[in-house]
Amino acid sequence: MRAVIQRVTQASVTVGDEQISSIGRGICVLLGISLEDKQKDVDYMVRKILNLRVFADESGKPWCKSVMDKQYEVLCVSQFTLQCILKGNKPDFHMAMPSEQAEPFYNDILQQMRKTYKPDLIKDGKFGAYMQVHIQNDGPVTIELEMPTSTADPKHLAKLEKQQQRKEKTRAKAPSESSREKSVHRSKDDPSASSGADGDVSSEREP
Repeated sequence: MRAVIQRVTQASVTVGDEQISSIGRGICVLLGISLEDKQKDVDYMVRKILNLRVFADESGKPWCKSVMDKQYEVLCVSQFTLQCILKGNKPDFHMAMPSEQAEPFYNDILQQMRKTYKPDLIKDGKFGAYMQVHIQNDGPVTIELEMPTSTADPKHLAKLEKQQQRKEKTRAKAPSESSREKSVHRSKDDPSASSGADGDVSSEREP
């Protein structure tokens, strides 16, 4: 499964002359389902999409808040072309899940999103239709999200997830900026103090 997530100020889907859905500020999710996708993959993708931190917090600090944190909208559009494999210059889509299987699978993803978040804030296009998707990308910010490879050790992936969650809790309990400044000041005065450098901690955090 592959998703392209764009932070938007507005987005909409039109089929023919009819606009069937639209959102204001939030994220637009283009979702491609592959033959290899299983039901267990749905929970992973839904959690990642809804918890992806692409918004600033109240103080303007970027990459801190998710669409759920901000109570923004989500527009989800099925797009099998994300499973494209090029053969020369010709797109090949044999890795995309056939529509008769993909439609219930896609609907289940929407159901899980609505169950996890607010149902009225989850919008979607029209599965299988020829759509015009209008996206006003904010930033621009575009994030590609893909399921971990099937060859990866599930136990190892679970371990990495737990490590990220521990890091998240540690960051939440991190000392204030003033405390860090005092600590640095003390280390300069005390030669025996440890000389840990204040490195730049990435703001990309796992939910």
